[in-house]
Parts: sequence; structure tokens; C-alpha cells
Amino acid sequence: DIDAWGLHPARPDWSGGFAWTPGEAGAEAALAAFLNRGLKSYSRGRDIPAEPGTSRLSPHLHFGEISPWRAVEAARDSAAAGRAPSAEAEKFVAEIGWREFSAHLLHAFPQMVDTAFRPEYDALPWRDDPAGLAAWRCGRTGYPVVDAGMRELWATGYMHNRVRMIVASFLVKHLLIDWRAGEAWFRDTLVDADLASNVQNWQWVAGSGADAAPYFRIFNPIIQGRKFDADGRYVRRWVPELRGVPDRWLHAPWTAPPEVLRDARVRLGADYPRPIVDHDLARQRALDALATVVAARVEGD
Repeated sequence: DIDAWGLHPARPDWSGGFAWTPGEAGAEAALAAFLNRGLKSYSRGRDIPAEPGTSRLSPHLHFGEISPWRAVEAARDSAAAGRAPSAEAEKFVAEIGWREFSAHLLHAFPQMVDTAFRPEYDALPWRDDPAGLAAWRCGRTGYPVVDAGMRELWATGYMHNRVRMIVASFLVKHLLIDWRAGEAWFRDTLVDADLASNVQNWQWVAGSGADAAPYFRIFNPIIQGRKFDADGRYVRRWVPELRGVPDRWLHAPWTAPPEVLRDARVRLGADYPRPIVDHDLARQRALDALATVVAARVEGD
């Protein structure tokens, strides 16, 4: 029952929020828009969720409406014509390559769908935390950039790539919830859900994938928000109850003086939740869990 999930709104008008026009014409339009607007500053723009810096080609690639080589050729042609720096075009090509790598990896190791690529990571002591998982799904964790991403996902079927990494790290490392639960939710809600990319990226964040980020790399959602949404445009769009909070406190509203919250008409615990977990405590808990993996690896050797 969708109502039992506690998501708001329970039945959004997805037809107004989804940002893709299906078909080859829609794919070519998205590619043209990216070449004209996003490619020239792709390295920076792809990390800023409030800016149109990504290609938005992922659903078109997934459904075969445009080929990877068409996107690669167009980016390199744009650079050759002087419309974008070649370094920016090659950065985009590298991201296409990462997608193809994921597909080949899953073909070679189909067990990755539900098993850690690095099997010692299956020894992680994952927590059974239905309330934490529900808060994450609903965008009610108390960490604004995490909540903004999860609400964007529910309303539009899309989430910015940088924010995908932040919310995934939060689930796996702050809440110590099995990456498979997050992967399943993304697969259910993303318009561009691609099994190979989804599994590989979740395992990358969890530290268990091929060439993965080390598990001890734990994103601080406060710092991530301040770095990549410095002016708060992204958070204020998706977490409107915090619109009145000044930039200085926006990404950690519980640190704001009472008078600041009063002026912003924010009551923590009522209008917006307090953090469901303390960052420092969660970080240490995740590192302690990693020790279990290290011990299992030593025993295996």
C-alpha cells in the first residue's frame, strides 16, 4: 500500500514533474541542450545540483533511444569545433565509459545484483532499522541535502548524481543499512534506473564494488551541502520549510540560534525533523563496522 510508505504527497502529479520526452527526438533534444549549455563547464557543473550541468541522457541511454557512441561522438565533435574544451568533453566521455564498464561488469559477474563483489563486505553488521529506512525514503532525516535529494527523487523520478552519492553514503554509512535496500528503492523510483549502473554505483559507495570508494570514506552531509549547494538553491527548492533559514545555518539548521529559527518560522521536530542520527557518532559506528570486514578478511587469508 503506497499510503503506508508515508511519502508526501502520497500520489504526486508525476506527469508534471518528469523531465524527459521519450523517444529518439527527445534524446537528440537533450543532447543538443547539453552541448549548448552544459558541456563547456561539465567538470564543475556536474557537481552542482541546482544547475543544469549534467546531460540528462541517462533514461534515453537506458531505453536505447540514443547510443553511447552517438553521445561520445557529439561531445568530441563539439570540442573539435571549439565550442567546448577538450578536457570537458573527455570528462563526459569518461562518465559514459563508467556506464559501459558497469554493464560489462554485471555481465561477467551477475551475482553482483545481490552479493558483494568483494565478498568480505557481506560480513558487515548491517542494522535492521525500518524507521531509519522510512525516514530516508521520505526525505525526513533532518539533513537538508539528503532530504532534498530524496524528495526530488519521489517527485520527479530523478536525482542529481552528486546527491545520489550523498544519500547513498548516508544510508549505508550513517544508518548502516544494507546497500541492497537503497539499490532496490532507486530501482523502483528512478526513471533512468539501470540495473548494472545502479548495482555498481551502490556497491561503489558501500566499498564492496570494483574499484570502489574505500568504506572509511564517509561523506559529511553538512559539508557536502555547503560545498555543492552553497547558496541553498537546491535545498530551498525541495525542502521549502527551510526557505527562510539563512545560508549560514541552512545545511545544519539545528545549529542555528533560536531567534534565527523563530524568524525563519521553523520549529525543529515539528516543521522539520531533527537529525535522526549524529554525524560523529554515526561515522564512528561505521568505522567500527569496517573493523568486522577487516577481521573477516584476515581470517580468510
